[in-house]
Amino acid sequence: MRIALYEPDIPQNTATILRLCACLGIEAHIIEPAGFPTSDRAFRRAGMDYLDAVALKRHVCWHDFEAWRRSQRYRLVLFTTGGTLSYLDYRFAAADVLLFGRESAGVPQMVHAAADARLVIPMRPAMRSLNVAVAAAMAAGEALRQTGDRRPEP
Repeated sequence: MRIALYEPDIPQNTATILRLCACLGIEAHIIEPAGFPTSDRAFRRAGMDYLDAVALKRHVCWHDFEAWRRSQRYRLVLFTTGGTLSYLDYRFAAADVLLFGRESAGVPQMVHAAADARLVIPMRPAMRSLNVAVAAAMAAGEALRQTGDRRPEP
């Protein structure tokens, strides 16, 4: 299981998701450019004390990430408010990449088109969206529950 962030905007959300990945043993991917510095030094300066515990991979752009993903034959599972299938009705696999878009703009159409699935977290109609870190935690919890992966690697 992997979590990927497409051009994240908000460093605090990214740090929260990296901490989630560290605690649950999930590989993390950042697809650049981000709206803030994503070097190890910048994360450490921001107090990201879990950085040594997370398997973090950076991709310089969407095309590099997509080439990597395709070479690994991983499914791309996009979480989007534009999805029609609930994440609770989707059958996750251990080789999935759970992708979350920019807090300010989501993902462009080319990313939507590349996704193997476009899932939504059901919400009340008047609500715009969940915080991306909350959405990532919900998605990871359900994906790990379904795949039976409940024992993170040390």
